Parts: sequence; structure tokens; C-alpha cells
Amino acid sequence: MIDVFDLHKTLGTQEVLCGINLRITRGHTYVILGRSGSGKSVLLKHLVGLFQPDVGRVLIDGENIAGLKERQLGPIRKKVGILFQSGALFDSMNVGENIAFPLREAGLKDENAIQTRVAEALEMVDLTGEEEKTPDNLSGGMRKRVGLARTIVSRPACILYDEPTTGLDPIATDSINHLIRRLQKRLNATSVVVTHDMKTAFHTADRIAFLHEGRIYFEGTTEELRASTDPILVNFIEGRSGESD
Repeated sequence: MIDVFDLHKTLGTQEVLCGINLRITRGHTYVILGRSGSGKSVLLKHLVGLFQPDVGRVLIDGENIAGLKERQLGPIRKKVGILFQSGALFDSMNVGENIAFPLREAGLKDENAIQTRVAEALEMVDLTGEEEKTPDNLSGGMRKRVGLARTIVSRPACILYDEPTTGLDPIATDSINHLIRRLQKRLNATSVVVTHDMKTAFHTADRIAFLHEGRIYFEGTTEELRASTDPILVNFIEGRSGESD
């Protein structure tokens, strides 16, 4: 589904990505781990063309999207949906209108078809019947679910999750983790989850990449990560700074 070759990106004076190579297999969930500032979200934004690489290629279904203009990225973005950290809802629209927005933007005119698709998306995220609520009346977890419903209403082949559990309590976090796995199976979607949360990583991942200093320091299964004795990986998994008192 997604191939990344020798990806480099500098922001300001900092080289954030220093030669990333990835292969993300169709129908699987791939988790990108790393400390804050390690380049996780920057990498994710390259996968949908929000950032363009300084060097390297990003292939979606075999098509190199590096260097494409905004208009040329339209068909790619129908294949790849992204859930941003905040949910990125429009406060001036209710839940149903938020979810219907990408369908209307794509030119769908049939209101019955739009409402059917909105209802299906809400059912998939366990929010059936919540169309009339406004974003300011939603909890953090519900905002994430509505954002996810808006992402999947266009039926993308790949879903990108940018820190999907940030700011959520443990119960809401567990619920989102289960939802990621359930949607992968139900939609047969390829999922890419950027997170620093180990519970999310171990619950959702088929494979994990760990970013460190702009490079992929580790790539493998959850079992291989758990079994690692590398001090950088062990400290991250156990939440230790590695500094002595």
C-alpha cells in the first residue's frame, strides 16, 4: 500500500527525517513510535502529501506522490484519510454536518445517500443517533470518534491516525484502541498509527517502527519489540529517561 524510500526532511535548521525507508503492507496496522520531536507526525504528513520531502520518494499504490501539486493529490487523498490529534471538527457544524462535509466536497448531491453514509459511519464508531449534537457538547473521546467517522465516510483504503489517544482518559483510550482494530477488520483498511503510547502500540500493531534521531532505529513485530534488550528501546517501553539520580 505504502512505500517510503530514503526520505529526508529539514524544518528550519533541524533535519527531522534523515533517510526513512518503510514498507506498509495492505490490510495491516503499522504503528510508528517515538519520543516527542522524533519526527513521527512529520513522517505521517508526508504519507498524504501535506509535506513534501527534500529528498526521497513516497509511493501510494505504486504512485510517487513526492512533488505532486495540490490538485494532483486529490485522487490520492480519496485513498488515504487522516485523523488529526484534535479531531479537527468544524465548531459551526453539528456532528452529521461534519461527517457529511467530505462527501459534499467530493460532489455528492443525493441527500438520502449522504445521510445513509453518515449513519453508517456513526454506527461504525458507536455513535448512532448523535447527528444533531454540536462539537462543544462532545467529550474528548467522542470528538475523536466523530473525527474518525468523518475520515471513514469516504471509505479510504488507508487510515492515518495522528496520536489518536492523546488527552484521553484510560477508558476512552482503551475504547479507541479497540475501535482501530475493529475498523481495520471491518473495512479491510491499511492503518498507520503514530503514537508514543505503549498500550496503543501493543494493542493495535501488526508491525512497529521506532523513530530515533530522525531514523528508524527498530522495525519489527510487537513480540520482537517486547523481547528487545536494547537500552534505548527498553527505556522507552518502560517510560524511563535513562538518567541516573
